[in-house]
Amino acid sequence: MELPHRDKATEAALPLVSMLVIAYNQQDFVEAAIRGALAQDYPKLEILVSDDASTDGTYGAAQRALQGYAGPHKVSLLRNPANLGISGHLSKLVAQARGELIFVAAADDFSLPTRCSEVVQAWLSQDRKPDLIATDLIDMAYDGTLHGEIRHSELGSYRSFEYWAEHPPHVIGASHTWTRTMFDRFGPIAPGMISEDQITTLRASLLGGAYNLRRPLVHYRRGGTSGKRRWRTPADFVRRIRLTNRSSLAETLQFIEDAERAGYGDAMRRLKAHKLAREQYTADVFAAPDNMARLRILLGARRVTLGHRVRMFLYAAAPAAYAPFYFLGNLFRRS
Repeated sequence: MELPHRDKATEAALPLVSMLVIAYNQQDFVEAAIRGALAQDYPKLEILVSDDASTDGTYGAAQRALQGYAGPHKVSLLRNPANLGISGHLSKLVAQARGELIFVAAADDFSLPTRCSEVVQAWLSQDRKPDLIATDLIDMAYDGTLHGEIRHSELGSYRSFEYWAEHPPHVIGASHTWTRTMFDRFGPIAPGMISEDQITTLRASLLGGAYNLRRPLVHYRRGGTSGKRRWRTPADFVRRIRLTNRSSLAETLQFIEDAERAGYGDAMRRLKAHKLAREQYTADVFAAPDNMARLRILLGARRVTLGHRVRMFLYAAAPAAYAPFYFLGNLFRRS
């Protein structure tokens, strides 16, 4: 799909759009992501490249990738003094961006040159109604080898809270584009989440709906920041549990807040009651000052399954008890 022939008057009528290249500890990939952003053929594009306080050479790699750029796009290179996490980082950048459409571009992925122009054309063809547009993706291995296509759920059906609640969507935020209207209506996404795609899909479902552009316009890298890891010690796994718990609790609370704004607060609270109790229990048991306090929390959390209560209690109170299992797992992996 291509934009129609453009003269100056046609280009002037096109919406300004923003591409957010978000980076964190991705020094090996950020140059390619920036290259994909700079190669966009859409004429009214601003690009915000932002490093979320990386501890490696990501920011320097971004500087080198942008050095000497004299192309048509307005480009800003930003750097957070402290790490905000994905949701906090994106919310900060949306507040700085000026575009009517906001493109997400992770620094370990790669956007094809026609991504912005094709998405804008699709949005305009829908009379600017969808608040989220998702393209398909190409599955890309960690080493850059390309595989098959990845497709989202059929997002055109997501036009109500009830449908979203009954059909949890499969979405990947790496190929999402949002309207500024959606953020003006709901505000920033709370910090602490390791992904934002379920939140933005709900928001779109409660507003103008979502739309699939069935074109693979993003190479989505597996094994980067989204890759699975093998945890070699109980301490490593506990850190992951706590990170995931913070993200899941923040997401659940954001679901409730957003639904409340749209008049579905009670329905969302009922839908997420078990999830909220589970995540709050996990947060409380790790935050407790001592094991007696943890035991009281375990005994009082009747709305959470006993198995989950006991597992989280043991990880919080005596993580060393799991050490033999990790030792054996590491031993078998080496053999």
